[in-house]
Amino acid sequence: MKTRYVINPSVLTRRALGLAAGAALVALPGARGIRAQTLDKVIFQTDWRAQAEHGGYYQALAAGLYRRAGIDAEIRMGGPQQNPAQLLLAGRVDMIMSNGFQALNYVRENIPFLAIGAIFQKDPQVLMTHEGNGINGFEDMRGRPILIGAAGRVTYWPFLRAKFGFRDEQIRPYTFNLAPFLQDRMAIQQGFLSSEPFAAREAGAKPKVFLIADAGYENYQTTIEASRRMITEKRDLVQRFVNATLEGWSQYMRKQDTGAANALIIRDNPEMTQAKIDYAIDSMNRNGIVLSGDAERLGIGAMTAERWKRFYDTMVGAGVYPAGMAIENAYSLDFVNKRVGL
Repeated sequence: MKTRYVINPSVLTRRALGLAAGAALVALPGARGIRAQTLDKVIFQTDWRAQAEHGGYYQALAAGLYRRAGIDAEIRMGGPQQNPAQLLLAGRVDMIMSNGFQALNYVRENIPFLAIGAIFQKDPQVLMTHEGNGINGFEDMRGRPILIGAAGRVTYWPFLRAKFGFRDEQIRPYTFNLAPFLQDRMAIQQGFLSSEPFAAREAGAKPKVFLIADAGYENYQTTIEASRRMITEKRDLVQRFVNATLEGWSQYMRKQDTGAANALIIRDNPEMTQAKIDYAIDSMNRNGIVLSGDAERLGIGAMTAERWKRFYDTMVGAGVYPAGMAIENAYSLDFVNKRVGL
């Protein structure tokens, strides 16, 4: 089971981020034998343990796309004891996998970091219940107990509260244990589209899944975030990393020679299985998590100023952010919208 971290930047260090030093040599075949090429080192931090939701990065690594772009990429796996935003702000990694909330938090706290691409056009966060219990939409969940984790209470919950009239009194703590859900046919709990529903089915349940994004929740998820300093001083490197990453995601979502990437995922996270990976990819494709909306015309990783503003305005209305923030500082469109993956 997983959760996504949304960090309060007021407790984070403002130490300037520098690009990780170091380079590697790779032997490439040339017309007259072998020549050495210096690779630029980039350390990328994911937000949780290795899984299909990170597949494009692993594909770019396994298929040699990063090396072809002149990059010695290191993917560092996240986990429950790690905070990617803290690692980024402390200069221990070069880029992180995050979400739209974190980028807006940078602006609120006047920290020079930003999002430069959004792999997931739809946030995969869901609420799920059981089939056949009369709950057929978010409206039917009003007044009912709902198991919600700490991160959800400050992200999608205010949206649901504002749009559907949910009340804080409905919240019950979600401990990432499926037992309460399995024991109560009227239970409602949070989940990730490609994770908790799979586990529930494996346990014999028939989960009914409601994707919060389909209700108008426009949070960008699986963003690539970096320091403003890095994208200014290392612009070419950043573009090469983004291009290779997006191509990796294009291959991965099409299951194009992904065996080596999946092997790396399972190596890093032995709890992962091929069955879980296959389910996750199919769920993401079926629901347009990576390729839908703006990405269908602008390519994988697409972002637009209009959508950023809509999401910000929605969350202002939900009481999450103050009005008047300079949200254009939360993102850069310079590295995406180049029709990669189309």
